[in-house]
Amino acid sequence: MKQETEYERRLNRHYDELKWLYCELYENGMSFFEDLCGKMQKKYKYRKKELKELDRKREKNPEWYKGNDMVGMMMYTGAFAGNLKGVESRLDYIEECGVNYLHLMPLLTSPKGKSDGGYAVADFTKVQPELGTMRDLSHLTGACHEKGISVCLDFVMNHTSEDHEWARRARAGEAEYEQRYFMYNDDTIPREFEKTCPQVFPTTAPGNFTWLEDCRKHVMTTFYPYQWDLNYANPVVFNEMTDFMLNLTNQGIDVIRLDAVPYIWKELGTSCRNLPQVHTIVRMMRMICEIVCPGVLLLGEVVMEPEKVVPYFGTVEKPECHMLYNVTTMASTWHTMATKNVALLKHQMDIVSGLPKEYLFLNYLRCHDDIGWGLDYDFLKQFDMEEVPHKKFLNDYFQGYYPGSNSRGELYNDDPKLGDARLCGTTASLCGIEKALAEQNSGLLAQSVEAVRMLHGYMLTQSGIPVIYSGDEIGQCNDYSYKEDEEKAADSRYLHRGKFRWDLAEKRTEKGSYQYDIYQSILSMEKIRKEHPVFLNKADVWTVETYDPAVLCLIRVYGDEKLIALFNFSNEEKTAWIQEEGMYTDLLTGSEREGTNVVMKPYDILWLMNHKL
Repeated sequence: MKQETEYERRLNRHYDELKWLYCELYENGMSFFEDLCGKMQKKYKYRKKELKELDRKREKNPEWYKGNDMVGMMMYTGAFAGNLKGVESRLDYIEECGVNYLHLMPLLTSPKGKSDGGYAVADFTKVQPELGTMRDLSHLTGACHEKGISVCLDFVMNHTSEDHEWARRARAGEAEYEQRYFMYNDDTIPREFEKTCPQVFPTTAPGNFTWLEDCRKHVMTTFYPYQWDLNYANPVVFNEMTDFMLNLTNQGIDVIRLDAVPYIWKELGTSCRNLPQVHTIVRMMRMICEIVCPGVLLLGEVVMEPEKVVPYFGTVEKPECHMLYNVTTMASTWHTMATKNVALLKHQMDIVSGLPKEYLFLNYLRCHDDIGWGLDYDFLKQFDMEEVPHKKFLNDYFQGYYPGSNSRGELYNDDPKLGDARLCGTTASLCGIEKALAEQNSGLLAQSVEAVRMLHGYMLTQSGIPVIYSGDEIGQCNDYSYKEDEEKAADSRYLHRGKFRWDLAEKRTEKGSYQYDIYQSILSMEKIRKEHPVFLNKADVWTVETYDPAVLCLIRVYGDEKLIALFNFSNEEKTAWIQEEGMYTDLLTGSEREGTNVVMKPYDILWLMNHKL
């Protein structure tokens, strides 16, 4: 009886709005809505006792994920430890890294050679066989929860693999399954879509439709020909995909990463991006989780500038995603490393800092994907940085072609005509460690380690949740072995998706090794961050002019704590010409110094604290 009361309480809270939104989206859809409610109740019924207890605990503390103690790490299961059981056997290492938010990259069944790194799902109910089983996943999340670690998993909701049962049945001519996709007998409607719908990969996967010779039909494939876009105008698609999502949450997944969420609603005559119906769907998913599994968070993958990202938080009264990625700052950070000019970064930090403190962003330096140069070129024009030549400069710089560059990276989806290539590489290789090791240049190695340290310090200074890319904590360099694998050779993103180097991880405790310097400095900064409330999302944050183009100054204030955070993005000694009166303690070294005209070493980071507010 208690369980029924609990479920009914949550359902009643959202029922009217959920029903209204559903029936507005799907006219005459009451029977489908009742089907959805049945699926929800069934998933609640079979949710494990310990997960329900975790839900209740988090319901009482709805901001449990907003603390300054949150540190994330993202990894490929196979690359890190072979399989899910291997990851579980390495949880002590993950815990030692200070990590309590673990993002496992896509691991559901997808066809070899046509998986797009796991983003072409053939079965939402099964794990890729070489990685384990759903039982293994459930056992891993249980072990993580015992250590206070939350687990994030991608939910690829825009499309399925062409090998998915739905796609195979649609291809065979079953009308019910054809209606779950966008399939057409001729190119009349596809040509209309192409007039207004931009291409995602114009070079490697041009167009938004693929011709299927065997069944003589066109199918919408926004990303790659083997990824068929789902038709969310069909309520069956929404109901079934929601059921798949709830199945994942019942395996103990705490954070559902909504992949490519802006694309999920398609409509003729539009760009098929960010349409109002997308927000209706995300809002319904939020309510469904709050009914069935309120301890679960939604993380939106929205690769756009802040003003287009923010609507995915929803409103205070009608929230959508709990968290979003801070994509713009990541790209701008690497732009700053190349240009040694913090103006764009300062500008964008001012925008992000001006947003409501309820908004939570995930901050990162590198991830599984490439670095796309979607910068604010209207702002950069004042510095004579035009889009196409500037992108070429950045790509030349990070490939090591530009004078003075120590970076080692590779291009992805290179389009010489548009100058729209993206960049691949690990943090260590882009900062110069790879080159320093190859040349046995100890001076360059020390400088590159300082750059890696400074960048992680900058990430840890931002409001939100810092997310480390697995391998960055030990300075892991590019892995060129992907070129020898014919299934991966054409995708340069595998440059930074190499196997985790456990031999390098062993050196994290060896004083004198660069692995020790990077690992211990990140751990030290994480510890300091957890100890000081000034790093909370609730802090006031603003930038201060330093009068040196290479030095960024962030000020954080909360309670009686004031932090001046300074970052030198150049390989030369600089002075931050700031005038913050008083004496400050450098949290990183313990030294005392004044807050005026601060001298900084190359790639230096300072966390100056004053308690006398």
